[in-house]
Parts: sequence; structure tokens; C-alpha cells
Amino acid sequence: MPLGTQDQPLRVAIIGSGPSGFYAAEHLLKQDMAVEIDMYDRLPTPYGLVRGGVAPDHQKIKSVTKVYDKTASNPNFHFYGNVEFGSDITHDDLAKYYHAIVYAVGAQTDRKMDIPGEDLPGSYPATEFVAWYNAHPDYRDFQFDLTQESVAVVGLGNVAMDVIRILARTPAELGKTDIADYALDALKESKVKTIYVLGRRGPAQSAFTNPEIKELGEMEDAEVIVPPDDIALDPLSQAYLESGIDKVAVKNVQILQEYAERGDTGKKIKIVMRFLVSPVELLGDENGITAVKIVKNELYKTDDGSLRPRATDQYETLPIGLIFRSVGYRGKPLPGVPFYDRWGTIPNDKGRVMTEQKDGEQVVGDYVVGWIKRGPSGIIGTNKPDSVESMNMLLEDVRAGKLLNPSAPTRAAVESLLKSRKVRYVTFDEWKRLDEMEVQRGEALGRPRLKFSRIADMLRALDKG
Repeated sequence: MPLGTQDQPLRVAIIGSGPSGFYAAEHLLKQDMAVEIDMYDRLPTPYGLVRGGVAPDHQKIKSVTKVYDKTASNPNFHFYGNVEFGSDITHDDLAKYYHAIVYAVGAQTDRKMDIPGEDLPGSYPATEFVAWYNAHPDYRDFQFDLTQESVAVVGLGNVAMDVIRILARTPAELGKTDIADYALDALKESKVKTIYVLGRRGPAQSAFTNPEIKELGEMEDAEVIVPPDDIALDPLSQAYLESGIDKVAVKNVQILQEYAERGDTGKKIKIVMRFLVSPVELLGDENGITAVKIVKNELYKTDDGSLRPRATDQYETLPIGLIFRSVGYRGKPLPGVPFYDRWGTIPNDKGRVMTEQKDGEQVVGDYVVGWIKRGPSGIIGTNKPDSVESMNMLLEDVRAGKLLNPSAPTRAAVESLLKSRKVRYVTFDEWKRLDEMEVQRGEALGRPRLKFSRIADMLRALDKG
């Protein structure tokens, strides 16, 4: 009996419910064949980083979830929240129920700076702070010492910009967002006055977008300070801008030059942009960090024509009591799934999982999408063509008869297993009820939503309802 018919639908498990997972589901459900998608997430809530990573003051970006809701409304789509891959259900389990398994778990950890003092109290990955203020249950009980007057943020990407804005906004500004209630309370008491932004490359090589750097200068009681020495362009950067190749970089530099000319206008919080500097050591003791030692960099042109930073012999020390690093992200290995540690990704060929990154063999029935496939690059929309590429490989393998051969390819069998293991899974209809509750809780306070930040509270609210 051919696969993809009403009598034998193609059954696919997707592990992870962020954008890449939903785009994979959308593409498969559009095909002219019978497909059943079961999406798993270890949290009761879907959407991945759209819920847990997008800054609370960027509500418009979160409206992308309407597209995912449309996919989830398909009767052949099923969501199983609060189910952890590797413990509640394993790879071997899934092979009994599905013809294919798709990993869409993202890049869940931060890269380290690998400098002395990095593990002292007061030094954190930016993603932990982001997850904390976004009400992620894993980070709900974290605490950050916001009594410190000087903070450093390492990195020039959009995540670094998010962290800076949340630290610098007034309570009134944050009170209009869906930031976690406990984070709002903590930030109301913040003593932060100076935020040093440390970038290893120059202003012309910054990874932030035009809107992100412009937004830093539009806050109620914070201003951007760009020291003249830091905005001065070296000959290589000047030539790069004059080439006209990168219009985003040209506009970024223009905005930064405007900040440099504007100078100190007397606002409470100063965001000091430092370019061509790298942290080399965090100073302090078991009570916390007291300063960061930085080295001045210079740019040089590599053999392939790109501009790279290298350290000089000039050093400087900045007094700080808190530092967040945002220097890149990497995936974590999944139980029973190949992993390429050097890149922090699942080894693959255009989305087909391989036993090794080079010269490996295809793992039949396993596919990968998103950051765990290609590394942490791009924005939300970048995941769509990436997921389509991987799912086209899966569809090729359907036609070639090169998939798993499950012994019990039914939803009933899956749900029977989960119930036998006493797994309290959350359906998409239940998520919609949680969603309504959060919105109602927020409306009572004049906010977009008030998130549940504990899994037990989510399940209690559902069971009570």
C-alpha cells in the first residue's frame, strides 16, 4: 500500500514547536498526500523563541504566531506539549509510531568567551536574562543583581540590543509589554546607570539592524553615548562602506555618528557603545565581578577579503558589577541523535540527518531544521526556506521508499504510551485556553498579557478550568 494515502498516511513527528518546526509542518501539510503531523515540545506552550526569546517590547514580531495557529488548525496536526524528548518519549519509541522524525530544537546554549573570571558571580549568558524576563519556566527563579550601577553587554547582535533595551527602559515603558511580572518588579528597583556595549569589531561590521540601533536612541530616559575614538573608521572600514555593498552597515554608521555628535543630553541611563574591543579577563572574587579588562583590537583583511579583528597591546579596565555575554549560540545534543560538537549542530546533508558531518551515512527517517541544522543565523523568516529544503528531502525519501517502517503508526498508540507513562500532555486546544487566560490576566492590568511562568501553575489552571 503506497505511503501518503488515506489508508496509510505519512506520519511525521516534529520535536520542537518554534518557527522552524511550524514551517516544516506547514510545508508537509500542503502536499497532495495524506499527512499526519504530531508536534512535541517539552513546555506546555508552543512557539519556541517567539514566546521565550522575542523581546517583550517587540509585540508586532510576535504576531507571526497567527501563521502557526493556521497550521495548527489543520485536523491532521496535533500538538503534544509538556512532553520531553529523551525521557517522556525516546527516539526508539517514535520509530514505532512514525515514518519520519524532524528535529526543530534550536540552539539552546550560549557560546563562552573563554576568559579568566568568566564563571564569577555576576557573569551570565544573555539568553538566561532573556529567558528570565520572558517568563520561561526554567529561568523563572533566577536572580540578577540589578543594584549594580554599571553593566556590560558583550556583542553587537540583536539579542544584545534586546538586553540593553530591557535594562534601560523605564518602568512605565516596560509596563506596556508582556514582560514577566516578577522581572518588571525587579527592574522597577534597578540601579543601573551605565551600560557598556562591547563589540570586538568596528561600527561598520556591527550585526545589529538599522531599526535595532535606532530604537536605542528613542527611549524615554536612556541615551546612546559613542566616544569619538570608537566611531572613527579605519581605512579598511571606510573602503568597505564606500563600496556600497552593505547598505545596512552604511546606515548603522550614520546613526552611530549622529549619536556621537549628540553626546550627553542628561538622561538617566547612559548606553556607552565601545567598538573594536574584546574582554580578556573579568576581575573580582567569590562575591562577584568588579571590573572587566578589555583589549583594543585592529582590523585586518584576510586572504578571502573579509575584515577580522586582532588584539593590539592596548588595554583598559572598566568598573562593572554585572556582565551579559551574547557572542553566539550553539545547540545541545539530543539522546540517541548524532551531534557535531564543533559546530553545535546535528550533522546533516540539506536536512537529512547523517551519522557524521563529513563522510557520514544517512540516518534513515531522521531530519533536521532551523538553528540545530545550520547554526544560529538569520531571523524568524529565515527558517522558512530552511525548513522547506529539509522537508523536500523527506518527500524525496517518501518517493524512494526510504523511511522508517513503524509497527503502530497511529495517534491512539502514541497517546496510549504517554498515558501509560503518566505524561500529562497539553493539546493545542488547551494551549489556546491558556493563551486566553494570559491575555485576560494582562487586560486586567492594562498589559498585552500576563504569562504563566511555572508549568505547575499552567497545568493547575487547565485542570481547574
